[in-house]
Amino acid sequence: MPRAKQTMDGNTAAAHVAYAYTDVAAIYPITPSSPMADSVDQWSAAGQKNIFGNQVKVVEMESEAGAAGAVHGSLGAGAVTTTFTASQGLLLMIPNMYKIAAEQLPCVFDVSARTVATQSLNIFGDHSDVMACRQTGFAMLVESSVQEVMDLSPVAHLAAIEGRVPFLNFFDGFRTSHEYQKIEKWDYADLKEMCNMKAVEEFRAKALNPEHPKMRGSHENGDVFFQHREACNSAYDALPAVVEKYMAKINEKLGTNYDLFNYYGAPDADRVMIAMGSVCDVADEVIDYLNAKGEKVGIVKVRLYRPWVSSAL
Repeated sequence: MPRAKQTMDGNTAAAHVAYAYTDVAAIYPITPSSPMADSVDQWSAAGQKNIFGNQVKVVEMESEAGAAGAVHGSLGAGAVTTTFTASQGLLLMIPNMYKIAAEQLPCVFDVSARTVATQSLNIFGDHSDVMACRQTGFAMLVESSVQEVMDLSPVAHLAAIEGRVPFLNFFDGFRTSHEYQKIEKWDYADLKEMCNMKAVEEFRAKALNPEHPKMRGSHENGDVFFQHREACNSAYDALPAVVEKYMAKINEKLGTNYDLFNYYGAPDADRVMIAMGSVCDVADEVIDYLNAKGEKVGIVKVRLYRPWVSSAL
C-alpha cells in the first residue's frame, strides 16, 4: 500500500497516530516527550479532526500527576484518552496507572523513555522510567526507529480499545524521539478502517452517567478484592492474540513482518542477543558486518514487552 512520505522525528510520528485515535489528551510537558503534546495541541487549535470526526480536546494540567488523574477521569466519562510523558513525569503517573489498568480502561501513554534522575538530573534516554511501570498492569509496546513508531503505534491504540487493557507505548528518548527520518506515514482513512468501532461504542456505553448511576472505586475486603484481581487475567491472556491480529493487519497493508518478537540475522546463529529499542538498528548493521565475515550472529527484537509471551520467544 503506497503511503505519503514526510520527514519527521519519532515524537511527531507518535503524535500523528495518537491524534487519530484520541478524544481527549491530558498533557503536561517534560523533556523529551514535550513535542508530542505540543503537536497535538497545535493540531487541535488548527481544527484538525480525528478519525471520529472531532477535534481532540487538549487539557494541560498542573503536573504529570494531575495529567494522569485527568486521564483516569476522562476515561471514566467515556472518552478515549491519551497522554505523553517520560522519566519522573511517568513515575508521578504510576498511582493512577494501577487504577486505570485494574478498571480495564483503554488508553495509551506515549513515552519517550528517559533516565530517571537520581544523584543528578539526566535527560538522556534509557529504560529506567518504563521499567518502573512493569507491574502496574499496563501492556507495554516498544519501537526501535521513527518508521516503527509510525507503523506500530496504531497497535497500541487499537489493542487497548479492543482488548480493554491500557498501553504504555514507548521508544528511546532523543535517540528515536528526536531523530529525523524520511518515513511513510499513515493516512487517517487507513487508521479508521482498522479501528473496531463496535469496541469503541461499547467502551463509551460504560461511561459514568447520572441517568444510570454506578458505584466505582469502592472498598473491598480481601476475599472479593482477590477475585476481582484474578478476573482481570482473562484480558491479559487474550491480549497477545489481539496485538498479533492488528500487527497482521498492518503487515498486510504495508508488506512488513511485525510480530511479538522479530529475529534478524543468521538462520544458524551460534550467538543471539535479545534487545528492544534503538539499539536494534545498530545491532542490525553490526550483524550484517559480522556475518559477512563468516560469523553466525543474530538478534531477537522485542515488540510486546508486557504481557511477556514466552511461547512466542
